[in-house]
Amino acid sequence: MSHLFQTLKNDWSISATVAGFLAVLISYAGPLIIFFQAAQQAQVSAAMMISWIWGISIGAAVSSIYLSTRFKVPIVMAWSAPGTALLVTLFPDISLNEAIAAYITTAVVLFVIGISGYFDKLLALIPQAVAAGMMAGILVNFGLGLFSATDNMPVIVLGMLLVFLVAKRLNPRYAMLWVLAAGVCLSLILGQFQPVSMDFNLAIPQLIQPEWTWSSTFNLALPLILVSLSGQFLPGMSLLKISGYQVSAKPIITIASITSLAVAWVGGITTVLGSITAALCIGKDAHELPEKRYIAGVCNGLFYILGGLFAGSIVMLFSLFPKELIAALAGLALLGAISTNLTVAMQTEQQREAALITFLATASGMSVLGLSSVFWGICIGLLAHFLLTKKRPATLTAVASDSK
Repeated sequence: MSHLFQTLKNDWSISATVAGFLAVLISYAGPLIIFFQAAQQAQVSAAMMISWIWGISIGAAVSSIYLSTRFKVPIVMAWSAPGTALLVTLFPDISLNEAIAAYITTAVVLFVIGISGYFDKLLALIPQAVAAGMMAGILVNFGLGLFSATDNMPVIVLGMLLVFLVAKRLNPRYAMLWVLAAGVCLSLILGQFQPVSMDFNLAIPQLIQPEWTWSSTFNLALPLILVSLSGQFLPGMSLLKISGYQVSAKPIITIASITSLAVAWVGGITTVLGSITAALCIGKDAHELPEKRYIAGVCNGLFYILGGLFAGSIVMLFSLFPKELIAALAGLALLGAISTNLTVAMQTEQQREAALITFLATASGMSVLGLSSVFWGICIGLLAHFLLTKKRPATLTAVASDSK
């Protein structure tokens, strides 16, 4: 144990800490809003809402810290934002007890999938260019959000952009720290922070009795399994692979399912592998050396623990930030990830069209049969790759050559 702490101390860096903090900040300021919407639909109490946040935070924290230290890879876990969006559409037609049962069912199924190792085989079938096109499609809207945020707060957003460009030239390793400081200062000067009463009390999780029904199993558990695998684990594993980290999906899905099972009893929805927030911790902004970026995953988990312990207060604190500041932070922080994925997607000529189709389909936000554009983007991209890059029969090749 002492050796582990010494290793963490030696590898620790400010840039990795900032990357881990930004990942948590963006999670709380963005996807958490969906949780509030689901809570309103379910008409749950404030105490139960705090229990939910405690569950998703601790689940993400424990799995992030364990996996990042175990494999020395920035493995960033989160809760299922698409799954939370499902809740908004299902409440109040299903009860909170039925939802908890669906969470437990999902965790058990994901555990079986994870421990079997079949997900790794699926991932190996996806061409790198197509996977990169999918990731670029997911991330590009955050880059666009940087500039659309100027509609409401041009001074803050453009000021952050200017600081980012200067910092990238003079002090690139800590560019996002300067950007965050600039955004906070500009928001304070322009009076964009709304004062709220803060009360730092420890969150108390609430145990919830599950109630299994066929309705919740088919309407919540099965879609949650699909969106977790296709919308979270698939792009998350692709991102790790593209970034040069060769880690199996088997332990990641297995640990995620175990933590999901544990936090489900207090209202925590499925723990999954992050993709958008992981992109913040996996690039050069976290650390120049890839082998030391795992510290960002560890710090991400530590900040999630703070968020879970002080769920009510910390979430209120994060809500102080203007949404335009969060959009600018996310857009600037993800520029490197967008660039990397676009480069990988376009570098192989034979796969370029398939990767472009994947990118466009994923970025479109299309939704068919209740499945997200991430799922359809990878399916359409694979179909395009199969049709466009499959070798033609030798006779056809010869005929084509003769015709020239």
